[in-house]
Amino acid sequence: MQTEEMMYQHAKEWAYEAGVILREAITQEIDIEYKTSAADLVTEKDKEIERFFASKIKTYYPTHYLLGEEGVEKSGDYQPEHEVVWVVDPIDGTTNFVHTKANFSVSVAIYIEGKPTVGVIYDPVKDEMFHVLAGRGLYIDQKPAAPVVEKKSIEESLFCVNHLWLAPNDDLNEKKLQQLVGDSRGFRCIGSAALELAYVATGRIDGALYNGLGAWDFGAAYVMLQEQGLTCTTLAGAPVYYFDHSSILVASQTLHQKLLNQYIDVK
Repeated sequence: MQTEEMMYQHAKEWAYEAGVILREAITQEIDIEYKTSAADLVTEKDKEIERFFASKIKTYYPTHYLLGEEGVEKSGDYQPEHEVVWVVDPIDGTTNFVHTKANFSVSVAIYIEGKPTVGVIYDPVKDEMFHVLAGRGLYIDQKPAAPVVEKKSIEESLFCVNHLWLAPNDDLNEKKLQQLVGDSRGFRCIGSAALELAYVATGRIDGALYNGLGAWDFGAAYVMLQEQGLTCTTLAGAPVYYFDHSSILVASQTLHQKLLNQYIDVK
């Protein structure tokens, strides 16, 4: 078995195993901590799942690095563009995990010397896995994902927009985004950026914008979006740097340009 293929299979297996743990956990009492605010949650399960991945990676791929949201594995200084890096969000949508017991995911990406190579996003409650090995096509469980339709009309499109950017804020022109909501078919906010971006990659949603995501939030989805030929940039239209926080704007090429020209105004 080739190395990339082996890593791909392991990423899927471990994401599924992590999902089983989380599916069982939602029936139990969950210990909650706060990171930066009452809205920025972390649970013992976030840390447990990240430790699970750290242990697996150390056992099977001791020369690889882990970039995880909770930072349970301290990798020290390294140049990610020259290494194999696993980018892991143990629970993307922790608030949903705590409150609604749905619409959260396990997100796992593998970047080989800066190349987006593997992306896996698993929804444990729906038991649905989005996964890709670059160049081999995007899959939903065992079925190939259909190509994304190149929609040219804002009016026909559905977008993911967080409600925070529709209210007065210091970062984005809310008036233009309010116009987007009015001009489009509608907007959604699922509460898991990884799931939302997987939905964009599979055509369930036509575009999404975020003012600040961690590398672990979009790492796996980015591989899927590239595989599907979608355009993914920062809100300023610049290339996305995979290994750090970034704003994100993603849609088909035509819609992306319309969004950038007409509706995105960074203050």
